[in-house]
Amino acid sequence: MGAIFAVIGTPTQPPKTRGKSPGWPTGQPRHRKIRCPIVKKSMTRPKKQQSKSA
Repeated sequence: MGAIFAVIGTPTQPPKTRGKSPGWPTGQPRHRKIRCPIVKKSMTRPKKQQSKSA
């Protein structure tokens, strides 16, 4: 059975060769990420409970 498959071949394409990805272009200036100012939320204090008066 293996000899028949060797003669017929495979319907798929051969695998692509691996290589280094281009990555960042050489000679291109790099910039740091633009940072946004930090927004701090104020702490909420618990509401005062009213005393029960008759």
